[in-house]
Amino acid sequence: MEEEKKRVIRQLFLLSSTGLSMVLAIFIGLAFGVFLDGKLNTRPWFTLIFLGLGIIAGFRNIFWFIRHYGTGDDEKGKKRDKQDD
Repeated sequence: MEEEKKRVIRQLFLLSSTGLSMVLAIFIGLAFGVFLDGKLNTRPWFTLIFLGLGIIAGFRNIFWFIRHYGTGDDEKGKKRDKQDD
């Protein structure tokens, strides 16, 4: 039972960190676009471009998570991580 509890806590941590990484990717893209628009006086073009890139990066983070940990089998995910390196 203790092993099952650890596995559930690990999966919850990975899931919450994935959500956080999506939000941060979008926010960083938006902030960088607003910064560039302010410096170059090109409103709203860089904001829209980098917001789009941030959204793409956020979804890429989710797809990466699903590909590596979506099976629910942590051992398989670890093996795939080693193969990717």
